[in-house]
Amino acid sequence: MSRAREELDRLLVSVPDFPEPGILFRDLAPVFADGIAFRALVDDLAAHFEGGFDAVAGVEARGFVLAAAVAYAAGVGVLVVRKAGKLPGVVLSETYDLEYGTATLELEPDRLPQGSRVLVLDDVLATGGTLAASARLIAGAGYSVAGFGVVLELADLAGRERLGDTPVYSIAAL
Repeated sequence: MSRAREELDRLLVSVPDFPEPGILFRDLAPVFADGIAFRALVDDLAAHFEGGFDAVAGVEARGFVLAAAVAYAAGVGVLVVRKAGKLPGVVLSETYDLEYGTATLELEPDRLPQGSRVLVLDDVLATGGTLAASARLIAGAGYSVAGFGVVLELADLAGRERLGDTPVYSIAAL
């Protein structure tokens, strides 16, 4: 078992019935707040994709935390994939379905050279809708998705299947 997985097992908090009855929320905040654990997560994600990306994209909001740290560790730039209406100027938009409606993500184009390999990071892979929409934004900007990295994968929800042949790495699958 990796050090990152050990730290995750030690600090992950499961909160029943949040944000609504029947949902078991996996709270990564205690893992991010612990310096040793956070470093283990960042080191694990960076090492898994080492040399295979030119920039890192973080998906709002917890993906920002991971993306900034991994980009810093790798010496590359970071992009943000944000909720609609949060970025100025020209943006690319992608709307996708949720279990209870739709959501829209946005990305500012022209931040990287065309063809740049972008590693996409987020906290949890559930149904895959958010990461699939992020991948479409990155492709629309003229970049390629180098891989997806997450801390937790909720394997029963089969989100990985929506991500095609792009490599997916999760520190833990529950």
